[in-house]
Amino acid sequence: MPKETPSPYGIMPENVMRHELIGLECTVSKCSDPKKTGISGKILDETQKTLRIETGKKEFIVEKKSCMFDIHLPQGDVVEVNGKILYGRPEERIKKKFAKTWRELK
Repeated sequence: MPKETPSPYGIMPENVMRHELIGLECTVSKCSDPKKTGISGKILDETQKTLRIETGKKEFIVEKKSCMFDIHLPQGDVVEVNGKILYGRPEERIKKKFAKTWRELK
């Protein structure tokens, strides 16, 4: 069961899909392109189909639809999100209704 403690940042595992992802740390946990699996860094930009992730050494553009992402929230929680859920324009995503499509990682 997810933690019910309020976050001072307003972003919690339950509502991560409705928030801005730019600036959050993330890891590509699974991807149809094996070269992209394991990429970890800060999300610099988000488009309808991709996330641009900076690793410190390099920037990678990762397709959302074919990957699973571990999103690291500011308060320390890590949430696994299917990229298919993130697919679409970020400004349109906040209007969507979501069933429980995330999984909190311990």
